[in-house]
Amino acid sequence: MSTSLLSDANRRLERALKYVKISEDASERLKFPKASLKVSIPVRMDNGSLRVFEGYRVRYDDTRGPTKGGIRFHPNVNMDEVQSLAFWMTFKCAALNLPLGGGKGGITLNPKELSKFELERLSRGYIDAIADFIGPDVDIPAPDVYTNPMIMGWMMDQYSIIRRQLCPAVITGKPLSMGGSQGRDAATGTGAFFVLAAMMQKFDKSPHETTVAVQGFGNAGSVIARLLFEAGYKIVAVSDSQGGVYCPDGLDIPSVQQFKNAARSVKAVYCEGSVCSIVENHQVLTNEELLTLDVDILIPAALENQITAANAADVQARYIFEVANGPISADADEILEAKGIYVFPDILVNAGGVTVSYFEWVQNRSGLYWTEEEVNQRLSRMMVTEADKIWRISQELAIPLRTAAYVHALDRLGDALNAKGTREYYVG
Repeated sequence: MSTSLLSDANRRLERALKYVKISEDASERLKFPKASLKVSIPVRMDNGSLRVFEGYRVRYDDTRGPTKGGIRFHPNVNMDEVQSLAFWMTFKCAALNLPLGGGKGGITLNPKELSKFELERLSRGYIDAIADFIGPDVDIPAPDVYTNPMIMGWMMDQYSIIRRQLCPAVITGKPLSMGGSQGRDAATGTGAFFVLAAMMQKFDKSPHETTVAVQGFGNAGSVIARLLFEAGYKIVAVSDSQGGVYCPDGLDIPSVQQFKNAARSVKAVYCEGSVCSIVENHQVLTNEELLTLDVDILIPAALENQITAANAADVQARYIFEVANGPISADADEILEAKGIYVFPDILVNAGGVTVSYFEWVQNRSGLYWTEEEVNQRLSRMMVTEADKIWRISQELAIPLRTAAYVHALDRLGDALNAKGTREYYVG
């Protein structure tokens, strides 16, 4: 992970600032996180040894409401990454008009190396360390890379133990039995599908003649792949962390999902199977090769910085929908723009997760719970409405969709920051 990831993110902010009228105070505030916390988490391992893990939590901006953002367990987690993800979440919440700010958290480890017992002790230890930094009205964590409803349930339970009261609204993405929301587990992929389907109508291209490659067949990537398959799109390639498969005639996504589910170890929290193990009638390829396939739509749904200045010129897709956070670097943006590729940005496309997390938070606080159909109806309405607004900004100002999304978010953030007082107000 580059140590300049946050600087890279700020380049997008600087570009968007040229097209909005907000105070210097507001633009300066948005360049820095409000609060960043680094903690150590001692965990007694199953063999009796003690390991200390590094954990992070960042509240980037809470002008529009309490901060919101996931917790990831990954070997590459560091402060720069977490701050950058919290930055993106700030703009994502504003772009979707959610009354929330941006936050993020993580622990540096390979979670596949830990047992369920060790993961539980680690998850509860993390909450012990950051309990004073989060809360239903302060900062609300959620699942992210390699975290899941079970882990969120442990964390919510630990926070409730510390506070000596049941606090379901402190964590979202929980199991349904602990106050989770219908539709939350699939929300990122579902929301991305709503955006993709709505935006592709603008190009007058039918699903049956549209080819798609999905990098990252995890929670979000597998969901959007299934929904696109059911809608008639031709999914020609998918991949996970171990590699991918390609079939020019189209993959049967339910079969790929069934194979991966069957190959995983039922004894572990994380799967050990890989889609690249499917070799019959398919061509095995790497994640890097998948990114350069000659397809209509490319969906990066894995990790950050997958498309950079080093490989952007090789990308052949006409449309890119960012389901992952930050899969394209700022340098690569300029190359893809020059090639005429439409990039639908992460702060719009993958906002389904935080939107349904917001729904879960609302349901926890009100005590009224919605059906999955109600959740998806609300999600579709919000995602498509904001996608249309961003599309119009892009067309009216003749700017890339990413810049348009930041302009859209900046208008709302600027209004909120200016309401607290600016230089112009005090010295007039």
